[in-house]
Amino acid sequence: MDWLGAALDCAACRFRARLDLGQCGLGWACVHDRYAKRIERFFLLNADLADECLSHPYFETRMNAARVASVFRLPRLLTDLDAGVRAMAVLRLPPKHAERKIHDPDRRVRIAVAHRLPRDQLLPMTRDEDSYVRSIVARRAEPGMLPVMLGDADPEIRRIVARRIGPDWLDRFRADPDPLVRREAALRRPALFVADDDMRVRHTVAEQGGTEDVAALLDDPEDIIRETAAARLAQLKEGA
Repeated sequence: MDWLGAALDCAACRFRARLDLGQCGLGWACVHDRYAKRIERFFLLNADLADECLSHPYFETRMNAARVASVFRLPRLLTDLDAGVRAMAVLRLPPKHAERKIHDPDRRVRIAVAHRLPRDQLLPMTRDEDSYVRSIVARRAEPGMLPVMLGDADPEIRRIVARRIGPDWLDRFRADPDPLVRREAALRRPALFVADDDMRVRHTVAEQGGTEDVAALLDDPEDIIRETAAARLAQLKEGA
């Protein structure tokens, strides 16, 4: 069946010659099929036909054609009605084209933009409304850009920031409301979190801290933290 639900007819197809060459066939590789995998397979076998299909009325055909078509044919797809087609164009075109789609209304396109923009141009996307887009930005942006994301509403993004931001900014996480965010910061600067009120954070300090930090936890109210601190202290003395 084609994308409109009509029966496929190889005899009427303009690419009929490819059937004789074994490069397409009903049920496994067809440019007119409604199933994306069969369309994708068609273009894997017939990449030279992709340029001719960029205006096909079915979005799956346009998107799969865009995977292998000449990049010189792709700029016009940045305004395609389908977000998947626009995203594919962003992913394949040189990064300078991605900037045009920073404010695309569809998250799929902005996700593609976040992957393609140069790292030093990601600042406008740190405020994107979609948390997944921001998470990509947090993983890719230059560390010097990350302070603007310290107050991000999504704790998972703040955890990413805590892993990558410059060490001088880690003290800002002592007041973070999420203990798992503070734990990420404690992995890098344990001394800042010796007195944290969450045992998971203090346990991280006991595992990773220096001599003074660990010694301060030998009287911790939690057994597991005292034991971990003692073991860590012994390890540090052995290595001295």
